[in-house]
Amino acid sequence: MATRRPKKRRRLRGGNGHNMNFLSSDVLANIFGFLPLPPKDIMRARLNKKMRDAAKKAIVPIADIEVCSERQYNALVAMSTVLPNLQQITIARLGIGHKYRDGEDPDEEMAAYDNNLPTLDIEILSRFSKLRSLELFGAPLNGRYLLFNFPLLEKLRIRSCIYLKWDLEMLATGLPLLKELDCYDSQSLTGTINSLRVRVLKDTLEKMTIFDCPHVEGNMMDLADFPQLKDLDLFRAAVTGDIRDIEKQDFLLLKTLSLPSGVYSGTGYEFQRISDAPDVISTLHSFKKKRPALLLKDWYSMLSLDSPDWYACSIDVYQSTVPFDVRLVEVGSRVGYRWITECCNHPCEVIWLDPEPHRESIEYEKYIEEFQQIEPQVGIYQGFQQPPSEDEHNRLWAAEGYED
Repeated sequence: MATRRPKKRRRLRGGNGHNMNFLSSDVLANIFGFLPLPPKDIMRARLNKKMRDAAKKAIVPIADIEVCSERQYNALVAMSTVLPNLQQITIARLGIGHKYRDGEDPDEEMAAYDNNLPTLDIEILSRFSKLRSLELFGAPLNGRYLLFNFPLLEKLRIRSCIYLKWDLEMLATGLPLLKELDCYDSQSLTGTINSLRVRVLKDTLEKMTIFDCPHVEGNMMDLADFPQLKDLDLFRAAVTGDIRDIEKQDFLLLKTLSLPSGVYSGTGYEFQRISDAPDVISTLHSFKKKRPALLLKDWYSMLSLDSPDWYACSIDVYQSTVPFDVRLVEVGSRVGYRWITECCNHPCEVIWLDPEPHRESIEYEKYIEEFQQIEPQVGIYQGFQQPPSEDEHNRLWAAEGYED
């Protein structure tokens, strides 16, 4: 019996009888831009010259290219030629035994420590002119580099790059479309937030996080008239100011806010005396009344270690038993505050700033339900609305079986 010969595969043709060769490289580039293909799949494909040229022109769909090894770096080098229009790249920690070439003015101790390691060139990033998102996460960078010249970049995130030296002023000219600036734990970041007031950034920035960057200075009001700013986090920056300076026309679109301790009523603000707390909290409460939709992110304040009211405690070597921190309490629509330990336990009684909702109101039931959840949290400091004296503290804990 004769074996049937398999049918030959037919070449895909369009309705006019032509194959894809009739398409120009520009048209193919647009097609590649719409295909949901990861860049690595395009790299692996066997393409003719026209398609390779098209790939170079294609705006590759958003896909995170992460570089955390020498192999991945070499792939990025290849992509800089084959797929130069990548839109998103993350440069992370490299494996043991490699580093990026030192920039200008590196930390000398670190430079001497890894002087014999093979180096990679971080400035390969400059080849990706269509980048829209760039993240540097723990990347082994040491010194100053030319990294901030991307005309289409919308998101810049730099985290835990301890030896990367840069200044906010470096962002003023090369990032005209920047919408999100996230800087975490950048100990070598310097500058003043006033340098971001250049028009190209002032009119585009929507989210700004400068978190744990102790050498960034300025006054918070330098950002008050940024028309698009929705989220602002300056926690642990050296920024100063006074929340009472914020007027109705300031920070018009702001949804979340975290100000540093150098700002009056900012997060982590330190009281010099226990008796200072009511005025600070009253200021904050008045501000929240004016901006009820604004979220004060992770707000707290504390008694200064230099305060004459402060005392040490050795009742528990693992955690503090003295309520020297202040936290807001929101129960339904009612706002108050209470003193609590740094570990957020052993609270004092709530000091309410708003009256209890009317019993006939629609929110009263929700208020009672939430109130019943926080009321049992008060334990050893029941009856106290502020921190006890040192003698009172020791007496209370001795009655619980602890001795100082």
